[in-house]
Amino acid sequence: MQHPNARLTPRGRRELVRLVEQGSTLREAAAACGVAASTACVWVRRWRTASRAERVSLTCLNDRSSRPLRSPRRCSAVLEEQLCAARLETGWGPRLIAGVTGVPHQTVWKVLKRAGCSRRPKPAREAANRYEWPCPGDLLHMDTKRYARFARPGHAVTGDRTTTGVQMRKQVGYEYSHAIIDDHTRLAYSELHPDELAGTVVAFTQRALAWYAGHGITAKRVMTDNAWTYTRSQRLKALLAAESVAHLTITPRRPQTNGKIERFHQTMAREWAYGLTYRSSDHRAEALPHWLNHYNEHRPHSAIGNRPPISRVRNLQRHDI
Repeated sequence: MQHPNARLTPRGRRELVRLVEQGSTLREAAAACGVAASTACVWVRRWRTASRAERVSLTCLNDRSSRPLRSPRRCSAVLEEQLCAARLETGWGPRLIAGVTGVPHQTVWKVLKRAGCSRRPKPAREAANRYEWPCPGDLLHMDTKRYARFARPGHAVTGDRTTTGVQMRKQVGYEYSHAIIDDHTRLAYSELHPDELAGTVVAFTQRALAWYAGHGITAKRVMTDNAWTYTRSQRLKALLAAESVAHLTITPRRPQTNGKIERFHQTMAREWAYGLTYRSSDHRAEALPHWLNHYNEHRPHSAIGNRPPISRVRNLQRHDI
């Protein structure tokens, strides 16, 4: 690989050789190219010993590998196979293999790295299964996320790790962000609550459905994970049945199915919860409606052509006709 600050590139080396072939001495050619005479001697010698094809392609003026031609102290092929076999059979690292085989730890590491088995191969990532329902309200994604409450900014913001005994004994607890996002428009609705019990979930869902209805969106399906408050709540089941909303659940341990709400919580945490410095969690809660309005009305969303979610909701009620 060519050094970025190298004096001579392959083309510059060709110019150095040309100066020598035209009658210049090695010292004169080296001075003209800004390199040492010994460097000029190396490239001229390589040019003179190269074949015609190598001269035409200038491959004789490329950098050569620094790997030695011989490595007399390198482990034998049999020993390298044994070390690699031990790695594949036991899954041990270089230190454990060195302790069993008696080969130095650093040697084991070099052998494993050269063979490409020093690290376990990462599992192949499955192809992304992207989908989008055609109309607003066809599917709503619902989930919760927990945030720690605080009475003052933490050390991650202030850099001050000192705490008093009163602060350490004070149990500020957590608050839970209940959120729903529409699959087609990405229009989001969220509330903060002190718990995620079934009664809280039912009341939140009822208000969310009414909020979407106010935007002209009639919910047809809602998707959640398999949390107890979603799957075993008779009150939630009765609410969805009364609103004619089908309840879908994801496959266990497959949060990708509900990926849109998972991604929304990531954005919400990065831009609202942790993106600003708040004096307390109460001040953070006061900022949530303003951030939601920004997310829905102004923030460009890459999945819908860098437009805000509200752009897919406009005129659903035919007010602009």
